[in-house]
Amino acid sequence: MTDATIRPYRVDIPQAALDDLAGRLSRTLWPDELPGATGDYGMTTARVRDLAGYWRDGFDWRAVENRLNSHPQFVTDIDGETIHFLHVRSSREDATPLLLTHGWPGSVLEYLDVITPLAEPGDPGAPAFHLVIPSLPGFGFSGPTRGPGWDRYRTARAWAELMRRLGYDRYGAVGNDAGSMISPEVGRIDSGHVTGVHVTQLFSFPSGDPAEFEGLSEADQAALGQLKWFYDTMFSFNTLHSQQPQTLAFALADSPAGLLAWNAQLFGESLDRDFIVANVALYWLTGTSGSAIRFYYEDAHAGEHPDGPTTAPTGLAMFAGDFQSIRRFAERDHHGIVSWNSYDPGLPAGGPRDAGGHYAAHQATDLLAGDIRQFFAKLR
Repeated sequence: MTDATIRPYRVDIPQAALDDLAGRLSRTLWPDELPGATGDYGMTTARVRDLAGYWRDGFDWRAVENRLNSHPQFVTDIDGETIHFLHVRSSREDATPLLLTHGWPGSVLEYLDVITPLAEPGDPGAPAFHLVIPSLPGFGFSGPTRGPGWDRYRTARAWAELMRRLGYDRYGAVGNDAGSMISPEVGRIDSGHVTGVHVTQLFSFPSGDPAEFEGLSEADQAALGQLKWFYDTMFSFNTLHSQQPQTLAFALADSPAGLLAWNAQLFGESLDRDFIVANVALYWLTGTSGSAIRFYYEDAHAGEHPDGPTTAPTGLAMFAGDFQSIRRFAERDHHGIVSWNSYDPGLPAGGPRDAGGHYAAHQATDLLAGDIRQFFAKLR
């Protein structure tokens, strides 16, 4: 029987697990590499050695643990799975409940920087929010999953149930990466309670109709070019996750350096090492490197595909270097778009495979928090 109670949770990784991790990193067997490798073949040994060395000798997991534990955390059972979440209530009585959903290879850690700006804004006239930040089923402290089928639609239903259990009758949904796919579905399936949906990507693609390309702006043409580059150069992770996640899971579960290389390819060079390693360490220490990537398989094989566009009021805040949404395609799939903003925060330049502004909550915290506040203020 599912336990619907909400139970306090505290992160406490055994020291033996940290010692074992350090030993495995010290015994890494490094692959052969062609002289002068620049990344055309994938992650370079130099980059992975640098990150692995920092993970072993400089990174402080206990500091991450303490930061998580400084916020109220809970678990509850929904649809056969144990769901972990942070629940940070604002001191403001007029605060709006807000559900924030991460993706892969990120985690709840990507939203830690934005907690204070959203829950306790310095400006008393700015909107404030009660924050619910769940770990996706199979990810981190919500995993591994016990059963199949956890695609975006089932997750959206679980999130609606979570907000119901917390007593929130009206709330907003925010997302990044996979969260940008899940949050619009939360708005669809819980339309009577979701005030609006705010995302950093609207993953709408050409349908194949040649007429869709007529009159596209230079910016939209550039966005299509960037999308094609990503598909031709960086999309192998998606294909493998969608087709054979369990085959890859053996390597990720056995080698922290292997997990680091696989996950860090999607973080890019401009992100700080602490952020990268913390997210990778979370998957390693919770044993969820394999169950997390199953999300891609489940989503690719989803049995349900809702007809028609979403209609919840929708806001987009996209950042330079990240996936660039094309409004013409987005408006075909989402009829409630009321806010569309593009930002270039001038982030440090990384290499040709950099992640750009994909982790805006961490890299451009004030800009993202401001856009979220502005969007939901309009919906009051």
